[in-house]
Amino acid sequence: METRTNRKSKTQSVRHGARRAHSTWALTRAFVHEYQWFHLAMGLLGNTAFVVGSVFFLWESLKPAGVWLFIVGSVGMLLGSIGGAVVAYERAKGRAPGEVQEKTE
Repeated sequence: METRTNRKSKTQSVRHGARRAHSTWALTRAFVHEYQWFHLAMGLLGNTAFVVGSVFFLWESLKPAGVWLFIVGSVGMLLGSIGGAVVAYERAKGRAPGEVQEKTE
């Protein structure tokens, strides 16, 4: 049979885990928002690799390199877009770059 103390400690443990997850997300948001230049650089590198990989498809001997550049470029563009989306979301919420807001109970 579960005692009241056990239930309370389980509830506290769940709350502590949620607080820790929230804290990690807040730090991630702050990092993403603070280093906006990184998203721009990832997008530019991704676009460049994507274009060069597309051109490599024109020659049979360069197709394997083209495939990898195409994949790397796609990932770079995706990461740049995700970072840009997080920054836009944070700005819409009225948060300043690097601002970490912890949830209080």
